[in-house]
Amino acid sequence: MQFGFLGIDYKNADLTIRDEISFTDQKKLEFFHKAEGIGVEQVMILSTCNRSEIYYFFDDEQQIKKIQNIYCDMFDKAEIEQYIRHCEEDKAVSYLFQVTAGLESMVLGEDQILGQVKDALDFSRTMGFSKKELNKVVRDAITCAKKVKTTFRISEKPVSVGYIGICELQKICDIKDKMVLVIGSGDTAVLALRYLQEYEAGKIYLCSRTLAHAGNVQKEFQEIEIISYEQRYEIMKQCDIVVSATSAPHVVVKQEYYTPEKQVTFLDLATPRDIDPKLSDDSKVNLINLDTIKEISKANQSEREELCRQSNTMISKAKEETMQWLFQAPMEETIRSLQEKCTEIVEDSYSYLSRKIDFGTREQKLLKKVLNASLQRMIKEPIQELKHLETRQEQADYKKMVEQLFGIETKKGK
Repeated sequence: MQFGFLGIDYKNADLTIRDEISFTDQKKLEFFHKAEGIGVEQVMILSTCNRSEIYYFFDDEQQIKKIQNIYCDMFDKAEIEQYIRHCEEDKAVSYLFQVTAGLESMVLGEDQILGQVKDALDFSRTMGFSKKELNKVVRDAITCAKKVKTTFRISEKPVSVGYIGICELQKICDIKDKMVLVIGSGDTAVLALRYLQEYEAGKIYLCSRTLAHAGNVQKEFQEIEIISYEQRYEIMKQCDIVVSATSAPHVVVKQEYYTPEKQVTFLDLATPRDIDPKLSDDSKVNLINLDTIKEISKANQSEREELCRQSNTMISKAKEETMQWLFQAPMEETIRSLQEKCTEIVEDSYSYLSRKIDFGTREQKLLKKVLNASLQRMIKEPIQELKHLETRQEQADYKKMVEQLFGIETKKGK
């Protein structure tokens, strides 16, 4: 058996394509059974917002095209074949290890994919489509990913503009229990609200030009208080923190309309700017804007990339160990059958001798031990030779020869 991969991800297909080829659990089961119909019995499907990928074991190269046809036929979306990437053996194993460690993610080094790979394996195993080989490869990838994350801590270097902004805010002004005004009700504002809650902000006010939009946001954050857009300057005087993230084409907090009465920190997440830069001239004002945040993001991204390069050495070593196991796996059944043959001979010989000769309990144990040790010694070197064959052709030749010489049979495909 050989390991294969095929799929589509954010690098070669946009979201409109990926949306059309996502797998529900029902579709996964349908795919599993269709794959089983062409002789592919071990399959794992990794389906997220950024990727739709199949990992599988196959016996012959014809199954590669067949599994791809099943993938294309599963969805109504036409011409998805042009977006599909595939690889086999060493490259496929390397790719899985990279994916699991977050090195193939849109946000380099992110942690979420590790849990998604675990869930994909659990589903496949529960449904009976992940056996010894697939379990081994995926678990090795998971173990390696955990080691990479513990050693290099790539995800601890934030690259999200919103998150970096909040982190900088936390450094300047401890967010916990602070009074906050958030201006805006779009995706960036919502993300900022989530981060503010993580840092245990106190009272949070929200204002937006459109009250209906603010009301929609309040459905998720029921504890926030909605104020009218016109009240923003009045409420701002009471606040320790102001986060602005609107899509307005002009400044929404102007210096001439606001005089700080206490220390206040502004976080401007908008393009173009929401907060008047002149406000930073006031000693009571700290202003964090996108120029600062993007520089930090750029530096963190570079550091992430360097950490990823370092982690590749660890991944490469772990992958080689898995490949070695995969290469030796086809001979395990032959070796096990050979050992079982020896055990059978020992039992037959012991049974015969114990009927012919009256041994005491101690002599019986010694006799069985000597018989077993002798036969194990005889097959020790052949087993070592079977474990260190260099090509699949040699494996096939030796496998056939050993089975013929010793009169043993192993399951097809092992």
